[in-house]
Amino acid sequence: MTDTSVIALAKDLINRKSVTPEDAGCQTLMQDILTAAGFENETLIFEDTTNLWSRRGIQGPVFCFAGHTDVVPSGPENAWQTPPFVATEKDGYLHGRGAADMKGSLAAMLAATTRFVTDYPTHRGSIAFLITSDEEGPFINGTTRVIDTLEARNEKIDWCIVGEPSSTTDIADVVKNGRRGSLTGDLIVKGIQGHVAYPHLAKNPVHEAAAALNELAQTHWDDGNDFFPPTSFQISNLHAGTGAGNVIPGELNVCFNFRFSTEVTDQALIARVTKILDSHGLDYSIDWTFNGQPFLTDSGELVTAVQSAIESVTGSPAELSTAGGTSDGRFIAPTGAQVVELGPVNATIHKIDECVRMSDLEALEEIYYQTMVALLS
Repeated sequence: MTDTSVIALAKDLINRKSVTPEDAGCQTLMQDILTAAGFENETLIFEDTTNLWSRRGIQGPVFCFAGHTDVVPSGPENAWQTPPFVATEKDGYLHGRGAADMKGSLAAMLAATTRFVTDYPTHRGSIAFLITSDEEGPFINGTTRVIDTLEARNEKIDWCIVGEPSSTTDIADVVKNGRRGSLTGDLIVKGIQGHVAYPHLAKNPVHEAAAALNELAQTHWDDGNDFFPPTSFQISNLHAGTGAGNVIPGELNVCFNFRFSTEVTDQALIARVTKILDSHGLDYSIDWTFNGQPFLTDSGELVTAVQSAIESVTGSPAELSTAGGTSDGRFIAPTGAQVVELGPVNATIHKIDECVRMSDLEALEEIYYQTMVALLS
């Protein structure tokens, strides 16, 4: 019989080398535990990605835990103090790739759920797990495809905890109740290549674009709001030239990104960028990659239940924050679900010697458990 204590589950998951998009049997382990707890499991495979939708109950409201079994590569294994895919206890910490991001969260919710359904076998509503092996990768065939499937059959999530490592210093000191949107532009400014000694026979795209790029960098896009900082424009990559010192380049390649608030839309940003580029008379083309809308759960039953559980377990209220990058919450929130992210301390995620305090995992299990009690008992 599988040991469903949080530390044992975390170890079992960490020991599986599930580098994106591999699942390495993590979801099979989860299914075995969930089946024993009365869940119906559905495996959804899209291309190279394995996804799991598991549900206990047929009525609403639906409380869902969303997470991922995949991890980033370990990097050079000889740089680790302990083997990255051998879960190791050391000085009160559990070491291994995925300990904090996010196999510790998976273990905590599995342990909390088995306790909850034992204590409340006739709970109201439904409990669900939405698990993917494609969160750390291109995120094309993971959560977004599962949500499309659920939406097509009108199967709705009401409340969702995403198990991302949201905490900063102490467990549950920060809960992410939203995220900024992300929009990437790949700009090509066209010129005419030539010899630097004969600039009148060439057209330097770097010179042509300089004023426009400066205006984009200096533009005030919005003021943000109580939960979001102002929208940020950042150039991430810039390249021109052949490598020779005597050649005027024929084109300039610029990659930039917006992290934007709920005060603006992706279409409004595209329109403003286009207007600025056009005003400078540039010969250009641009490709846009939309990475996700901003989302915000500023109030509601889920935030109330999570905040109450955190204060009960830790003795301190959590800070609500929208800082950081994107998460799979951006695919779930647009369906109308209340979404928060709550997981371990994120200080070591994606690093050599990733680890998590074992006492934090035990506290996280209790927070998840009390949240379910508040919402579904």
